[in-house]
Amino acid sequence: MAQSEELRTDIVTLTTHIIAQQQKSSKPATGDLSLLLSSIGSACKWIANVVRKAELLKVIGATAVTNIQAETVQKLDVLSNEIFINLIKGTGRAALLVSEENDEAIFVTSERGHYVVVFDPLDGSSNIDCGVSVGTIFGVYHVLQRGEKPTLKDVLRPGTEMVAGGYCMYGSSTMLVLTSGDGVDGFTLDPNTGEFLLTHQKIKLGQKKIYSVNEGNSHAFDPAVKAYLQSVKFPEPVNGKVPAYTARYIGSMVGDVHRTLLYGGIFMYPTGKLRILYECFPMSMLIEQAGGKSSTGRGRMLEVVPSGIHARSPIFLGTTSEVDKIEGLYKQLDEGRL
Repeated sequence: MAQSEELRTDIVTLTTHIIAQQQKSSKPATGDLSLLLSSIGSACKWIANVVRKAELLKVIGATAVTNIQAETVQKLDVLSNEIFINLIKGTGRAALLVSEENDEAIFVTSERGHYVVVFDPLDGSSNIDCGVSVGTIFGVYHVLQRGEKPTLKDVLRPGTEMVAGGYCMYGSSTMLVLTSGDGVDGFTLDPNTGEFLLTHQKIKLGQKKIYSVNEGNSHAFDPAVKAYLQSVKFPEPVNGKVPAYTARYIGSMVGDVHRTLLYGGIFMYPTGKLRILYECFPMSMLIEQAGGKSSTGRGRMLEVVPSGIHARSPIFLGTTSEVDKIEGLYKQLDEGRL
């Protein structure tokens, strides 16, 4: 058999990888985080199955309900949320859950509930009926004090204290991207075996010049963002050559950040719509672990302390040099030079 036709035998599953990562940790491993992350993987498999069959199951479309963000809740949001909550609760390792779809935090009674899980069960679900990639975003914290009743103090903490974060993208393939603080790895779901297999090891941010932003909101952008967009659309020549930027925008944070992670460039949401805990923090953790940078425009995104479980923030993440340009422009704006 020719080399190109040989089957892969160097197989690493998501579960195997998670256990190996925990064993390498300098802290004593109890297996609790491994079980929790594996259950998140299982939830993503179920959601991937529902997304793929959405039209056949008649779960495409909106409900008559709006969530805490005043957004219309999609039928798939409700189903994905229930799947995620039930599988995480079933591990007995979570003390507190925060979901985009629930107005209040969910407190779980469990003797071994030592973790807090924050998540957006189905980001971009309003685009599902036109085939756009959607995804699940999640982050994990340790509770502050084991053995004590959890409170909101356990979750209203900076992103620097997250112990794991990631997303699962449902598109032409289903891919789960994960970090537990030691680099970023990507796992692709094999539909035949039902296993997430390691396909992208130690991902490093690409270096392409791509900017991603919803320019339909340009009227609401501040002068710093407008100045940055002017500079990438009409760049000054460097050594006689004009650096060419490419514009790409999907409208699903998971899809746009996934492309940024693999190709490079910058993803921007300047209007402050994205939620800090379960959108900005997990994505920022991934980007930083892959060698990039994430900012509010005026400081490191992961150092923000959320004021509430659904608090929002502007975000700029991607290649360090591009995020530095944004921060430089905000500095000029704050000093009255822009």
